[in-house]
Amino acid sequence: MIAAGIALLALTACSGKEPAAGSGFVAGDGSLVVIDEAQRQPAPDITGTTLDGKPFSLAALRGKVAVLNVWASWCAPCRAEAPVLEKTWQAQQGNDVQFVGLDTRDSDTSALAFIRKFGITYPNVIDRDGALQLRFSGTLPPQAIPSTLVVDTEGKVAARALGKVSESTLLGMIEAARKTSVSTGD
Repeated sequence: MIAAGIALLALTACSGKEPAAGSGFVAGDGSLVVIDEAQRQPAPDITGTTLDGKPFSLAALRGKVAVLNVWASWCAPCRAEAPVLEKTWQAQQGNDVQFVGLDTRDSDTSALAFIRKFGITYPNVIDRDGALQLRFSGTLPPQAIPSTLVVDTEGKVAARALGKVSESTLLGMIEAARKTSVSTGD
């Protein structure tokens, strides 16, 4: 019963319709939040297993900008943004940026089919029950499927987009996360 309720909430969020009152889950409305460097909070140390069976730790990405995309194979906006994410990832790989998918409320079979269909080459972490997403509740939580979080090089949450993202939005979020104080010695 609880699992069915969670699935219904997730589907409602993905569909763009308003969720039930008090659900704590909102529809992806395309909103973008960029946090000023002085106001950023540390990202939680997300650990898990990727769909190809490898261990993952967000803390291991310190020194790079991390782009975390929350998605599910059954989500239409996720399917629509997948080519944009892969294209942007391909263009940013050599620039100290790491994309990571956070596959939520999905089966491994469906998730792997999604990855094959869209040619996704960045790692994707399994988050079957949404517990990894909830770890961001003290910072800037992903409140819809899809959601994209960007963590700066110091491991702090720098930006969030709710809903499908464009290449220009992704690049702007990455650039904002790169802007950290640099001591000039003055």
